[in-house]
Amino acid sequence: MTQFRKLAEERVYDGSLISVSRGTFEAPDGSAFNRDLVHHPGAVSIVAVDSDRSVLLVRQYRAAIDAELLEIPAGKRDVEGEPPEETALRELAEEVGVRAGRVEKLAEFYNSPGFSNEYSYVFLGLELDATPSSAHSPEEAAMEVERVALDEVPMLIRSGRLIDAKSIIGLTLALEALRT
Repeated sequence: MTQFRKLAEERVYDGSLISVSRGTFEAPDGSAFNRDLVHHPGAVSIVAVDSDRSVLLVRQYRAAIDAELLEIPAGKRDVEGEPPEETALRELAEEVGVRAGRVEKLAEFYNSPGFSNEYSYVFLGLELDATPSSAHSPEEAAMEVERVALDEVPMLIRSGRLIDAKSIIGLTLALEALRT
């Protein structure tokens, strides 16, 4: 395999969630090139499936696209040292008001490795019980919870009603894991 080498990185922006750097790299032929790099703390998401094979989704406003998306509950890994499973359970309780008695990891993946190091975990949550919810942002305060039959997921994806990548990954893998 060809060898690339990172030569330098200069931080150009620090925000509340992300930082942006300008990286300089060396290609295998010795030429130098620059790339913009977005650093992100990582994220978790969870497919919460109830005993009737319905899945709990949230309809949430996303400022980056100025639109609402239908998604599985998710959040950033913003508590130092917290295991991803615990973050997923915390986000599920905060956003949807349920607790999962059983959690299984479905996948880990980079969201957009062409420019960001954001690394995500997606879990399956089963054996759901009600628990108090607590919104932590204006978007969460306005989000709506929707219950959808798990078997309707492929139609939601094909029709373009569900277009969020982490949700498509998680729901597709949940369907496979729960296939009977």
